[in-house]
Amino acid sequence: MESTDLTHYKTLVARLPQLRNEIGKVIIGQQEVISEVLIALLAGGHCLLEGVPGLAKTLMVKTMADALAMRFKRIQFTPDLMPGDIVGTEILEEDHETGKKFFQFNKGPLFANVVLADEINRTPPKTQAAMLEAMQEYKVTYGGNDYALPRPFLIIATQNPIEQAGTYPLPEAQLDRFLLYIKLSYPSEQEELTVLQSTTGTKRPVLNTILSDEDILNLQSLTRQVHISDELIAYINRLVRATRPQDSPSAFVKQWCEWGAGPRAGQALVLCAKARAVLNERFSVIPDDIQTLAYPVLRHRIALNFRADSEGITTDKVISELLKGVK
Repeated sequence: MESTDLTHYKTLVARLPQLRNEIGKVIIGQQEVISEVLIALLAGGHCLLEGVPGLAKTLMVKTMADALAMRFKRIQFTPDLMPGDIVGTEILEEDHETGKKFFQFNKGPLFANVVLADEINRTPPKTQAAMLEAMQEYKVTYGGNDYALPRPFLIIATQNPIEQAGTYPLPEAQLDRFLLYIKLSYPSEQEELTVLQSTTGTKRPVLNTILSDEDILNLQSLTRQVHISDELIAYINRLVRATRPQDSPSAFVKQWCEWGAGPRAGQALVLCAKARAVLNERFSVIPDDIQTLAYPVLRHRIALNFRADSEGITTDKVISELLKGVK
């Protein structure tokens, strides 16, 4: 990397704490969640947010998009939502000069930089499949033609863990496409008090634009250049392989897991560890990056057996045991 490029990258990386502070003007607490969403953005992946209603999931994503001057769209997923409602559709147009009629593709809400897929598990599999193509291929197909999505492109999907009646659970193949599975918890007593004090008056915070689309693309390029040692890559490989009951040295995994994470989990953990290093203004991965991100990277890529569900064993408990056992 040339010295001029390095200076430019260091300038961009130095703005990331400013970006977190800007989001913090609106979102009280949830610092870990904000960091994980930014990690997904830097790593060029998508994330699934799970939390009860009222935890400001939508506001958090909208605030991040505003601080990045990125085009934001929110899609409310419902049981009657069809693929054309999110992808777009062709409409019949007329050329006023020649009088000839033709079909024009009218782009749907997926054509944005940040797309919030609210309650994604409430829509049928056909529409979920359209989302899957967009997430994986960064394009949509309509009428035999491909339409590229804008870059950077980030899908943040939400689901409500409480009410599951009338929902369509995401298939494992689609869950695996999410880089991170982020769980939101209730705020602390002090944080909730601050929310009540700051959001019920007339004052509204003014957000400044910290980074542009091009800056984010440059940071995504930088993320892939971050150094990670062969020893840490081998550690990630052992950790991922240990989630598979047939190969795992862990008796805990053999007892409670049906199947484990695939190779995509290892790729995700490497990229996310690099992104966390960038977010913390480092250019090299450390073990703490891996151990912190093992939970959101692996929790949706491990399937528990029926006995584990009945005994209240969670995937986070499995990951915790693995982090203790895998050296």
